[in-house]
Amino acid sequence: MRDQRFLVRKAAVLGAGVMGAQIAAHLVNANIETLLFELPGEADNPNSNVIKAVEKLKKQEPAPLSIKSKASCIQPANYDQHLEWLRDCDLVIEAIAERMDWKRDLYARIAPYLGESCVFASNTSGLSIDQLAEAFPEDLRHRFCGIHFFNPPRYMHLVELIPCQASDADMLDHLEEFLVTGLGKGVIRAKDTPNFIANRIGVFSLLATMHHGRSFDFGFDLVDALTGVLIGRPKSATFRTADVVGLDTLAHVINTMRDTLPDDPWHRYFEAPDWLQGLIETGALGEKVKRGVYQKRNNEIHVLDRHSNAYRVSGAEVDEDLKRLLKYSNPVERFAALRSSQQPQAQFLWSIFRDLFHYCAVQLESIADNARDLDLAMRWGFGWNQGPFETWQAAGWKQIAGWIQEDIDAGKSMAQVPLPPWVMTIANNAQPVVHSNAGSFAPAADQLHARSQLPVYRRQLFPDRLLGEDTSYGETIFETSAVRLWHTGDEIAVLSFKSKMHTIGIDVLDGIQQAVKEAEQNWRALVIWQTEPPFSAGANLQKAAEKPKPEAQPGNAPPPPPQPPTAFQMLLKKLRKTTQTAVLQVARELDLADVLMAKKLVEVEAMIRQFQQTSQRLRYSMIPTVAAVDGLALGGGCEFVMHCDRAVATMESYIGLVETGVGLLPAGGGCKELAMRAAQSAKDGDPFPHLKYYFQTVAMAELAKSAEQAKELGYLRFADTVVMHRFELLHAAKAQASALAEAGYRPPLPMREIPVAGNTGIATIQSQLINMREGGFISEHDNLIATKVAHVMCGGDLTPGSLVDEDWFLELERTAFMELLATEKTQARIEYTLKTGKPLRN
Repeated sequence: MRDQRFLVRKAAVLGAGVMGAQIAAHLVNANIETLLFELPGEADNPNSNVIKAVEKLKKQEPAPLSIKSKASCIQPANYDQHLEWLRDCDLVIEAIAERMDWKRDLYARIAPYLGESCVFASNTSGLSIDQLAEAFPEDLRHRFCGIHFFNPPRYMHLVELIPCQASDADMLDHLEEFLVTGLGKGVIRAKDTPNFIANRIGVFSLLATMHHGRSFDFGFDLVDALTGVLIGRPKSATFRTADVVGLDTLAHVINTMRDTLPDDPWHRYFEAPDWLQGLIETGALGEKVKRGVYQKRNNEIHVLDRHSNAYRVSGAEVDEDLKRLLKYSNPVERFAALRSSQQPQAQFLWSIFRDLFHYCAVQLESIADNARDLDLAMRWGFGWNQGPFETWQAAGWKQIAGWIQEDIDAGKSMAQVPLPPWVMTIANNAQPVVHSNAGSFAPAADQLHARSQLPVYRRQLFPDRLLGEDTSYGETIFETSAVRLWHTGDEIAVLSFKSKMHTIGIDVLDGIQQAVKEAEQNWRALVIWQTEPPFSAGANLQKAAEKPKPEAQPGNAPPPPPQPPTAFQMLLKKLRKTTQTAVLQVARELDLADVLMAKKLVEVEAMIRQFQQTSQRLRYSMIPTVAAVDGLALGGGCEFVMHCDRAVATMESYIGLVETGVGLLPAGGGCKELAMRAAQSAKDGDPFPHLKYYFQTVAMAELAKSAEQAKELGYLRFADTVVMHRFELLHAAKAQASALAEAGYRPPLPMREIPVAGNTGIATIQSQLINMREGGFISEHDNLIATKVAHVMCGGDLTPGSLVDEDWFLELERTAFMELLATEKTQARIEYTLKTGKPLRN
């Protein structure tokens, strides 16, 4: 039986440098009161060093804090005055500079002040945990371990947990559970070896890439073009990543490997190259000083030329033959083509993969428990799409192993040490794999190791899967070309979209309505959850006017009954029947750029009407609806979130009504919803004080940079739930849905008396817009869009306080949306955004 739960009420971080301050930020993101310690600063303000560090947190990009106000939860402290405060802390994380002597001195100083059950951990990136433990009192070592966050701590999923020989097993389990659920991290247990797992493999891969790049005489920019997204790694690739990490930090990690791994067969490569030392000596340390391998000059990116030691314009191109080769869908064929090709860039890629596979195979037993831990460490810590062993397995384990050994024997590999016997043992198996549903290969045990059985992982219904593991999601209830409704054996239906980026077209709208009907009849609740992010990138602008193909599926919901035509529809109908001269006249009145666009506008308005009906269907269904949000929830995706009974969102959810960015306005019920929320908050009956804030959010297309900020902006309600771990999202959403159902859920009553801000509210906003227009802050079209938004959200040209219902707002939304869509400048904005992915200001 396990001992009592590990509860972290208060934490402390020792060291207010870049890493320590950001760890403190992430702790307060998780609602943990945190002390941040540093050496005393100015005589009249001993906490000045910490205060400066916290102020930097508010300005950094990407933001370490989920919302800036969280900074107030970081309490400044210094070692001279406040060590007594440590007695109240459940977790203390040391994050000072990577100096063994400094760390040991600090441990001796703070040890007497730690509480009886406090866990103390070092955030070292590579120093020996056992050696650090020697500086800790022997009777406290059972509560000491290494806990290595990756930079930046808020965004990087990986945390390596490294025990010392005396670390208590239960303490480690409790700490892992806290890191997973409390901080949202992917935890890997690493062995106490230099640089642990991710940095050991990642830095080797970088050194191997440098070595082969020099051998082929490739420029740094060409190496980056070859080793980024082209092979499933981050856009920053190799040398841009070095700049981001910091060239001095990179040199330190390389030197750690050089000094602590004398028996490594690849040891002769563990040396910072001359060009790297030269940059460091001149202060060119990378991104933090705006100069490193790369430098921006006159809006152009320049790259260091290794031969001339001067910067030149960056712009190396990948060979077209190699691009075609890498497009082979079958990785077995792709790697065979890489190895056999005489094209230098192909030979370079085969070389870096070969030596990476070779190194991982030889070192796996010494640095990790199994192949899964190594692969996940590289995915979570370095952002690779696949870990090394996954890539090897996909390319054909036996084939690749044979080729590696051939290159070793021929002296082509970086080291001549043979592949370990377990590699060939797997190669000769009937199923030559290191990952399967049964587990991942562990060399020390010579068998597959299953995933961790800690209770916390039961919350991950579908954890981050590796190649070879089952990726099926539950049992299908029904499926169309656009959506799938399924379940996991309980009474809650789960709806997932199948469109690219989970965009919303007519087919998705049909699928949602069909799912609500099915859930009402046969299930207790409905959760909208995507098998991978994003939640939804919004309406599919390219297919807005396309007619959906009928589904040959039994049980499809009947089409909605025909609606009477609106005035705008009647106008468009008249437009199509007039002569060419009359068409042009009406087109000018509507400011149409292309008369032919009018032929599609009726269909677009029908889609908007269906969008609104779908939002309302989610709001007033007879079963609870829960939106499980991760990643982007834009435009219509945001509107669906707002209309579900509850939203459960990961911290890293980026939510917003961004339609004004393409010259439109929210018309799936978003404006209506915010107007209703303003009215509900108006205790004196005047919604405008609340509404003006919501207006600004919509008119400026503000995107929440975290789920917490989405609450501040009004996209999420304060009753909505934020979870830290994305793989716990479905578990938490289903729990919310079940709780609502258990409470005897009934849908809310429609609001039929909503007070509006009316013409006075519109006039107030317009006066501000005039000042902005005259000041050159917004364009004439920006002014038109914002005026339309104000007209809708204020309830139209009515007397303030007039009472309207939801349908009134929905009609205003549709009309304003269609009027904007008909303008030449909005059409130009949409077309530009679809082509470039960027907004157009016209």
